[in-house]
Amino acid sequence: MTIANTATTPKRRLRTAVVGCGVIGRQHAKLITANEDLELVALVDPLEPAATALADTVESELHSPRPASYSSLAAALKDAGIDLVAVCTPSGLHADLAVEALNAGKHVIIEKPIDVDLPSARRVADAAAAATGQVVSVISQHRFDPASVAVARAVRSGRFGRITSGVASLAWWRGQNYYDSGQWRGTWELDGGGAVMNQGVHSVDLLLWFLGTPVQIQAHTALLAHERIEVEDTAVATVRFASGALAVIHCTTAAYPGLTARIQVHGETGSAVVDNDRLQYFHAADNAPAEGESSYGMAGAGNQAELEVGAHDASANTDGSDDLQTAHQKQYADVVEAIRSGKDPRVGVEEATAALATVRALYVSATLGSAVYFEDVLAGKYDDLVVHTGRA
Repeated sequence: MTIANTATTPKRRLRTAVVGCGVIGRQHAKLITANEDLELVALVDPLEPAATALADTVESELHSPRPASYSSLAAALKDAGIDLVAVCTPSGLHADLAVEALNAGKHVIIEKPIDVDLPSARRVADAAAAATGQVVSVISQHRFDPASVAVARAVRSGRFGRITSGVASLAWWRGQNYYDSGQWRGTWELDGGGAVMNQGVHSVDLLLWFLGTPVQIQAHTALLAHERIEVEDTAVATVRFASGALAVIHCTTAAYPGLTARIQVHGETGSAVVDNDRLQYFHAADNAPAEGESSYGMAGAGNQAELEVGAHDASANTDGSDDLQTAHQKQYADVVEAIRSGKDPRVGVEEATAALATVRALYVSATLGSAVYFEDVLAGKYDDLVVHTGRA
């Protein structure tokens, strides 16, 4: 994508539209109204009551001017003078709306994932490449967490030496009512998958950020604790990376009552553990403990996490809501800065497509019962394969 130098752009507020007024759309509306560089001017949803209800919330609870409501993005683009479109619909509709907005000359931010299949992701990439001066970013807010930033910095600066292994484990619980709350939930067409695609894609994205490019993936999936859905609620996979590092992916929405999302990175001279977005453990040999202090044990003196990120971001996270809001705000700020300065956003189409391709490779492997190569999946070799979920 070619981004024009817009450093001299007047710092007026960017007129923003939210497309999709469900749970995620409401989250984005809060973020936009809290950002002094943005102005929420339009809400788009084919269900009029959804757009009206969110407009009421913006006006009465968020104390912002009431945005206009539209039943289609085309109508909003025609009337509202929009600069930025936030796509917050079911996942399988992301690409169509993003391409429509890009073709209309708008900046775009897409809620994760970029879409549910790689042909759709490629359409977004093509539209972005053809655009001039437009920013496209995909939500991956955990790349902005202080804990994740600290680990990525340590990996890239060589403080952990050669990276040898990693673990991405998300052990959450979703009751049956979650899947029953919308006809699109738990479907391949609009959800694109289950515990990995819908909940675990952020963990997969961080694993790629830390360990690099996958080479080969072997996976198993299952539907074990839910009914009336097509997709998996439990998945495990092993991944070999181009660096030689090995990793495990584990994602489930069948871990009652719901535990944490956890990333581990291990290397020759250091290790780190991020748990619920906080740096639970960090140790690098270049920051050795004082004489007599132990360098072993998660709570031992060898834990340098607080030195890296401070007490708050090294503490246990029992809620997560404050971090979620803050991380999203940082990504929105990054998008605004990209628009203002002409630089690329931290998370663009390429990064989002790599995460999607990794998830897709996991599903392809589970369907075929054999290991698959990431590059084959990325290149489209399995685009026409109908994936399915393993059974107990």
